[in-house]
Amino acid sequence: VQLQASGGGLVQAGGSLTLSCAASGDIFSQSSMGWYRQAPGQQREWVAVVSSGGASNYPDSVKDRFTISRDNTKNTVYLLMDDLKFEDTAVYYCNAVQITARARNVYWGQGTQVTVSS
Repeated sequence: VQLQASGGGLVQAGGSLTLSCAASGDIFSQSSMGWYRQAPGQQREWVAVVSSGGASNYPDSVKDRFTISRDNTKNTVYLLMDDLKFEDTAVYYCNAVQITARARNVYWGQGTQVTVSS
């Protein structure tokens, strides 16, 4: 399983950006998909998650600004980020969590840099 994140870049505060994460393999539709971020010197933190059934959840820090969605026909998960703030600057990672009867498998993509200028 490979996850390929893209869409990062430089954006001004208040702007918007959409990240994409394309998954190879056949686990996508069975997996919950998430986005995390890590700023320099900080721990990686959870940003958004969408279940295999489409239910989403967010921490308070991004709620009402970020929207996660998935397209099971394209094996892709998206993160729409609105009203970006300087503190949203980080490397963003996508992950897939597949739970089977025998195991909990977690897969990570490479990061994509998001830089918000103030």
